[in-house]
Amino acid sequence: MPVDSPAPACHPGAMSARPGALNLITDVPGLRVGQAEDARPRTGVTVILPDRAAVCACDVRGGGPGTRETDALAAENLVDAVDAVVLSGGSVYGLAAADGVVAWLGARGRGYGLVTTPGVPPSPVVPAAILYDLANGGDKAWGLDPPYRRLGIDAVQAAGAGFRLGTAGGGFGAMAGTLKGGTGSASIVTADGITVGAVACVNSFGSVVAPGGRTFWAAPFEVGDEFGGLGPTGLRAEPEDWGRAKGAPSAAGGAARQNTTIACVATDAVLTPAQAKRVAIMAQDGLARAVRPAHAPFDGDVVFALSTGRVALAEPAQRTIARIGSLAADCLARAIARGVHAATPWSDQGPICWRDLAD
Repeated sequence: MPVDSPAPACHPGAMSARPGALNLITDVPGLRVGQAEDARPRTGVTVILPDRAAVCACDVRGGGPGTRETDALAAENLVDAVDAVVLSGGSVYGLAAADGVVAWLGARGRGYGLVTTPGVPPSPVVPAAILYDLANGGDKAWGLDPPYRRLGIDAVQAAGAGFRLGTAGGGFGAMAGTLKGGTGSASIVTADGITVGAVACVNSFGSVVAPGGRTFWAAPFEVGDEFGGLGPTGLRAEPEDWGRAKGAPSAAGGAARQNTTIACVATDAVLTPAQAKRVAIMAQDGLARAVRPAHAPFDGDVVFALSTGRVALAEPAQRTIARIGSLAADCLARAIARGVHAATPWSDQGPICWRDLAD
């Protein structure tokens, strides 16, 4: 870790940071999360709901993203806060989950408006990202009525501090390489009182475990035994050995398009939109630490960054931003591993889960 002087000590809180009480993104004060699933089509929705509008930024690294309202988050644009963030299955159909969340928020008077005018509803700002779970064997014969608007409403209504990991929410229908994917989350609280958290819906093209075993690529960042406690032994791979990815480097096939890891990181530190953007960019490195390969042409990897604005930045501010971004990346790597670690199969016929791998 870089330091400002040759002294051996790093920041005084660095060695005593610990996960929050729940080890979930909802350890960040001012955040709740709600989830909803539909087992028949094998899909679901995760909603991150701040108590009040929160500063938000977005970073897109995958080559095949599916998003909504992300242009509005640019620092130079009018809107500087959002009312919720949606992570959904369903590919393009899943973007409709945000419609349900917008309706729910608008009915409660939440949303953006330059002025309050009787009879004119506010405009909730709800960015969203989707993953591809259309080919997972679920019944997608929904005709003119895909389930996502309903799932969005169900998810936001269910928002609270606790939520399930694994085969749940936006990660219900996900596959992480050839293993069952899922929804994961993690948090960290620093000694000087900054909380950082992450939630991820893991549907990656790449593998989350090293070739030939069950060790998570995120193992060096594990806290305690939160995803198996195996340690980093076995973290080795040949240059073109992708292990449990959805395809070998030389292989062709349809699975190469059935991907995307979507995530949100959050902190209670006060951030500007530009500072939140830097945190989102840095957090993407956590995805790359946990998935190999990452950010491929057929992934749609997207990371949102939220600030609930409860804790002032310590000076120098840019150094604190660097700390938050680094912690966000670590939390995201841990969240990805936790989501796959907790995943369970849809049925007795599979798919293969991490827990099924031999020691």
